[in-house]
Amino acid sequence: MSRLMSVADGPYAHPAPVRELTAVSADGARLHVEVHGVDDGPVVVLSHGWTCSTAFWAAQIRDLAADHRVVAYDQRGHGRSPSSSAYGTDVLADDLEAVLAATLAPGEKAVIAGHSMGGMTVLAASARPGFREHAAAVLLCSTGSSRLVAEALVVPMRAGRLRTWLTRRALSSRAPLGPVTPVSRRILKYATMGAGSPAVMVEACARIVHACPRKVRYLWARVLDGVQLEAAVRELLVPTAVVVGTADRLTPPVHARALAAVLPKCHGVTELPGLGHMTPVEAPGVVSGLIRELVVAYAQSGSPSTQADDGSVRIEEGA
Repeated sequence: MSRLMSVADGPYAHPAPVRELTAVSADGARLHVEVHGVDDGPVVVLSHGWTCSTAFWAAQIRDLAADHRVVAYDQRGHGRSPSSSAYGTDVLADDLEAVLAATLAPGEKAVIAGHSMGGMTVLAASARPGFREHAAAVLLCSTGSSRLVAEALVVPMRAGRLRTWLTRRALSSRAPLGPVTPVSRRILKYATMGAGSPAVMVEACARIVHACPRKVRYLWARVLDGVQLEAAVRELLVPTAVVVGTADRLTPPVHARALAAVLPKCHGVTELPGLGHMTPVEAPGVVSGLIRELVVAYAQSGSPSTQADDGSVRIEEGA
């Protein structure tokens, strides 16, 4: 199965990059990196989640590239980044540092947005020198810092050991996903998207997720099962906005609220009524708007804004 299986046209088609390059991580792993947009614009770096690829950010890339330099990369084993023998949150941090070093000038700042595992990548890198050199602000989409399996709502039953065991078995399955079919689309929509997601949106996500190699999906699932990044949240010293769908079954709002409670500089929490885990795809305008807001406040002029970070919760209607 092609690892680049995404829709070819329409609003979810992946835009062609201005240039492509390879970043080399600390252990020699090679990462596929794309640069979109204008060279002299504010910089945005996008880090995708488990089983996804740069194609997941198509809407944000298309929107922001008009007046930003947008950097997107494939996590190791995803998209066009080869798999490796190393998996773990330290590896995720290594990879993000390598991408920042390969695409930004010394001291150059960027707004860094991460979705799901991509948000956990940001948390894992929060205390790293390379991250702190380049991060002006952060957006965490559909992200948690611990207890991911125990808090997940994919299995519709009361919380407890049985639900945790069943969830672990479902998410860490070694079974191949196979081709995208009506049944697989329904399963994916139930697990990762809001009930109102249109068929074309579900199809786009299904093609991206099904392109992830089975072994890569399984090995990263094991990492996510054991994620313990609570201490890393307190090390994220730049202004950080949080966004979550109220119907997110993989990282439900309890995670977003927990992040907001301990982030040193929380820029606010946005809860999207009825939306699921795939917030950048389900609410592209909201996510792009939050990135732009962070750029204007903290990255555009090269000096921090005096805007207060009060950790307030915003409810987006009709997202």
